[in-house]
Amino acid sequence: MPNPYRGLCLAERSKPWQRPRKPGGGSGALLRAQLALVLGEVLEGRSLNDALQRGQGKVAQRDRALLAELAYGTCRQYFRLDALSGMLLRQPLKDRDLDIQALLLGGLYQLLYTRIPAHAAIGETAGAARVLRKKWAVGLVNGVLRHFQREREALLSRVEKLDAPEVRYQLPEWLVDTLKNAWPEQAEAVFQGLALRPPFTLRVNLRRNSLSEYASLLQKAGLTARPIKGVPSALILDEAVAVERLPGFAEGAVSVQDAGAQLAALLLDAKPGMEVLDACAAPGGKTGHILEHTPDVHVMAVDLDSQRLERVAQNMARLKLDARLAVGDASAPRGRWAEQVYDRILADVPCTAIGVIRRHPDIRLLRKPADVHNLQYRQQQILDALWSLLRPGGKMLYATCSLLPQENDEQIARFLQKRPDASVVMLKPGRGMNTNHGLQLLPDTLETDGFYYALLEKQTDG
Repeated sequence: MPNPYRGLCLAERSKPWQRPRKPGGGSGALLRAQLALVLGEVLEGRSLNDALQRGQGKVAQRDRALLAELAYGTCRQYFRLDALSGMLLRQPLKDRDLDIQALLLGGLYQLLYTRIPAHAAIGETAGAARVLRKKWAVGLVNGVLRHFQREREALLSRVEKLDAPEVRYQLPEWLVDTLKNAWPEQAEAVFQGLALRPPFTLRVNLRRNSLSEYASLLQKAGLTARPIKGVPSALILDEAVAVERLPGFAEGAVSVQDAGAQLAALLLDAKPGMEVLDACAAPGGKTGHILEHTPDVHVMAVDLDSQRLERVAQNMARLKLDARLAVGDASAPRGRWAEQVYDRILADVPCTAIGVIRRHPDIRLLRKPADVHNLQYRQQQILDALWSLLRPGGKMLYATCSLLPQENDEQIARFLQKRPDASVVMLKPGRGMNTNHGLQLLPDTLETDGFYYALLEKQTDG
């Protein structure tokens, strides 16, 4: 999916607690100081991926995986941790001490959800306040975390009794209400699914190996996996591993991609020799799969962000596939890529990304109700603009990683009212469920994230 944060993050602002710090403690304290800075950026409205990338560059190589685990985990459990923090603090911290608030949340996460010894979690987290040049907060952090340790069961019991949807579902209240209205029968299962850690799913290049052949290669490497019904190229690993451990990864034999996202190449229904436009292509997972799935198609991959388009180039190089690349705005096509017509168009539009919250837990903190309206308008612009590039008789696959009807079925219904030359090709639900105009996958199991697809065909004259 396109970057769900593009255009939605707050402008960069220099805050005192964000300024670089000189080392002032051991590696454990330094790591936790970086955790506080990463979480502080997220609480300021920036994406976790961007903040974490900067933070990981400032810690030792051996500490980067732990920093990522603590940052992702704290965001995943944010509302529960924030409620606990409120019970433990005598009064809220000031805005300028957002780093200390983030430090407390990270400390509570370590005590609740990791195997880090309590004395190390408390001592190193308290020491991080000194690294952050806030010596006064060392005692505060130490006292709060020790208080939690002493009264852990009583405090957790109080949290469980809170009548707060944010704490119960680990989602903002507006989103809880929206999902209950959209999916009244499935909402509880969706909430449970979004709270899980995401599966580690592979896309096997079936032009290199069959699914069973690659599963055998995994087994020889000491890894076990299982197939997913309805997604012929997908295997879920029983445990996440570094990609270097995946047989043939560097040679393009396999990629990491959610099973729901793998349906795009199948549903696009491209044929050999066709001209295909991947209109919001970065980071290139679907681009690669289209070329793996359908040999001899001609793919133009376009993205607004030149740096993210470089990721597409890197993926094509690893997969040993050829695609033409162009920087461009799908909502206002310009340049040579916009001077031709296409047989197939993949409109993988920017969206709220509610369906992939378990992979991007900071979305639960970043997304606001106003974003839905803003993204709806952007999606409409892209649909209208790309339709003029579709050849009569061609097909456009509209895709989101959203669970909200406003971005999905309602968006397609609105488009059909405006375009008499557009008709819906109903998709067969090998996975997910049919809606009025498309196919919805819900993240109610560990097999797929939440995706929506609608296939539109352009009528020929007469």
